[in-house]
Amino acid sequence: MSKRNLNRRQRWRIEKIQAERVARSQKRQAQLDADVATTLGDTRPGLVTAHYGRKVEISGTDGVRQRCHFRANLEQLVVGDQVLWQPAEGPGDGVVTAIVPRTSVLKRPDNYGKLKPVAANVDLMLIVFAPAPTPSSQLLDRYLVAAELSGIRPALVLNKADLVNDDNRAALTALCDIYRKLDYPVIEASATDTGSAHAAGLAALNAALDGHTSVFVGQSGVGKSSLVNALLPDADIATNVLSDVSGLGQHTTTTAQLLHLPAGGNLIDSPGIREFGLWHIDEEELLRGYVDLAPLAGHCRFRNCSHRHEPGCALIEAAESGAISQERLDNFFRIADTLDEDARQRYE
Repeated sequence: MSKRNLNRRQRWRIEKIQAERVARSQKRQAQLDADVATTLGDTRPGLVTAHYGRKVEISGTDGVRQRCHFRANLEQLVVGDQVLWQPAEGPGDGVVTAIVPRTSVLKRPDNYGKLKPVAANVDLMLIVFAPAPTPSSQLLDRYLVAAELSGIRPALVLNKADLVNDDNRAALTALCDIYRKLDYPVIEASATDTGSAHAAGLAALNAALDGHTSVFVGQSGVGKSSLVNALLPDADIATNVLSDVSGLGQHTTTTAQLLHLPAGGNLIDSPGIREFGLWHIDEEELLRGYVDLAPLAGHCRFRNCSHRHEPGCALIEAAESGAISQERLDNFFRIADTLDEDARQRYE
């Protein structure tokens, strides 16, 4: 393609726009510099423990917490970020000067179709579900795929285990068995029933969290905030009950924050996410997120197999023989069929 020739007016407009952008950036930085304390301490490592619009809360290695501005040239900071910062030595705010490279980033799409980081350096994703609202393996698969593609180890938590009864026990057992066969941990617990059996579930959950930076995810109403309150009674996270009309939960957490666990490790409590948007991936990436299906994909008779109807499809044959879950394969097809639709809805 030939290089586009710009006339004098076009070049002037481009230079003017670029100059305005630089000026705005310099103005923002000058304002930040005016807002921070006049005396700053030495640069030291810290951890982003909360996010408040244009400011973040930093926890230092010495236990000191302080609100800070961050340099305008830094990428968006999120809870869990390891940073370098300078604390204020008098009245005022400190300043974050650099971000340490992240080991993982948990993202979700914003209303404009752009992926937005919501937590960093997470190494354990706890996918919470419950007897009510009725759990969906397709929704659980979406979370699992998101975890696998983000390089975060997942585990499932059946909360409200005290609500398991004769009417739902068989279905819940079958659902949990799908994931136990794939070596995904499934922890049964109850945030509200402290009886001996369910107390053991909370103890197992505490043990799983120890030494990790974790995040709870799951649809609204499954009791994520109640679990946080059970693990950290002093956290006082707002909770809500299911809507009597819809049977769905209401979002309650409003500010992302990182909480230090008494036994060790950190727990990031972020605004409730009803469903991960997987619109930004294609079907090939979706398949990579299915740990049981991905290894079979290269063994089909035809290299360009769609895994829907071709003879000699390794995935179809494995499902027919019981080597893999037919429900998981069906979920893969259903989710794959919605990828374009998810993308279109994000851009409309």
